[in-house]
Amino acid sequence: MSTSFSRRLLLAVGLTGIFVVATGVRAAEPKPVDVSHYKDPIKLACVGDSITEGAGASDPKRGPYPKQLAKLLGDKWDVKNFGVGGATMLKSGDKPYDKQGKYKAALEFKPDVVVLKLGTNDTKPQNWSHKDEFVASAKEIIDAFKKANPHVVIYVCYPVPAFPSNYGIRDEIIKNEVLPLLKEVAADEKTEVIDLYSAMAEHGKLFPDKVHPNDEGYGLIAAAVQKALLGK
Repeated sequence: MSTSFSRRLLLAVGLTGIFVVATGVRAAEPKPVDVSHYKDPIKLACVGDSITEGAGASDPKRGPYPKQLAKLLGDKWDVKNFGVGGATMLKSGDKPYDKQGKYKAALEFKPDVVVLKLGTNDTKPQNWSHKDEFVASAKEIIDAFKKANPHVVIYVCYPVPAFPSNYGIRDEIIKNEVLPLLKEVAADEKTEVIDLYSAMAEHGKLFPDKVHPNDEGYGLIAAAVQKALLGK
């Protein structure tokens, strides 16, 4: 890892409090997972859209953030990628996550920990016209994982920014509407929050198409998630 990349990791992960003012939606420092409670490898499901799946990564076997996260976490964790390109949180979206095969597979995995990162594709005009259903849709997904494993620990991610838009995805909707709704969901469902919006806010150069990060950007996401899960 280069010195410059290490400095960027420290800036993005260690100083997120500087950037949180830009979102207007403060997220409390997430509580880490108590790894001492697990004898077997901790089953971690990374649930999300193309940014979880790894669109834009140079090597799908190494670049996506769940792959980089697995290396950071080590053998104590069993990390699975359940990302689906184009997926929405909204049940009335044009590609609802809960209708995808990977959703069923993620539930069958019965994860101990879920990192849920949806909401980006919901900002497309044809999807956000159903925004009144967003909170209920998010809660239904969260409740399904709680049913699959009553002891599951769930982290709701604020989506990364768009810089500022592409594919119909709009940063002003992410920042001003999706983030507050996810804050509401997390409070009601008593889940933790990982503020990836703030962590990536100063790294637009790592998003070549304005929406999907490159390998270095995925590395920053992985580091932010690792810090949330381990508290370090």
